[in-house]
Amino acid sequence: MAVWIESSTGTFVKTRARNAGGGTSDHLAVWAVKSGGSAGNCMSASCNTLGATTGATLSNFGNRNFSWDGTDVSGNILPDGTYKITVESTWNHGSAATTTRSYTFVKGAAQDVQTPASDANFTNITLAWNPAGSGLVENTLEMVVSIQPNPSANGVYNVEFNYATKVSAMNLAGEEVYTEDVKMNEVSKTVDLSNVSTGVYFICVTNGSAVSKHKVVINK
Repeated sequence: MAVWIESSTGTFVKTRARNAGGGTSDHLAVWAVKSGGSAGNCMSASCNTLGATTGATLSNFGNRNFSWDGTDVSGNILPDGTYKITVESTWNHGSAATTTRSYTFVKGAAQDVQTPASDANFTNITLAWNPAGSGLVENTLEMVVSIQPNPSANGVYNVEFNYATKVSAMNLAGEEVYTEDVKMNEVSKTVDLSNVSTGVYFICVTNGSAVSKHKVVINK
């Protein structure tokens, strides 16, 4: 099985999961091509799995959960708009035992919560886009992040981390208001948001494969 994010026009954005093995490398032909590889080899290194969960061929059907933080494979926050999460599942060699289905949603300032209809292959589906400021779960993943002070009286924060490639900040509309690359061996950054208005923002720490988002408050 493979799960990935596409633009509204079908352009590949980011893989969320790929489960396959050496004996099933001819499976997942749609995802393999979309992610940069060839239809006959979903295990090729040219297939982009950056930041995705990967593993051996699944041995059973069951409930699966996937998430997307609104970023591309480089950790950049993508603009609001219509996107698709696509699932490809195959249970035998050849196209006769393969199914692919896409679910369209809107990435924007408002929540988009759906319960798409079941079909013969996918059942009990729930799809939810939760934007910043509307049910966002702060997620540190494998990163350790500390932000002080919070709230801040002047919009200046000291951000400490164990590993990162970029530190950025965005407002509640998802617009980036600050970004700075992290140099090798750096473990902290001073994030200066003194030029923005009082309110709630999100400081995002990216390590190349994941993004850790943290709500901060500016009280000038």
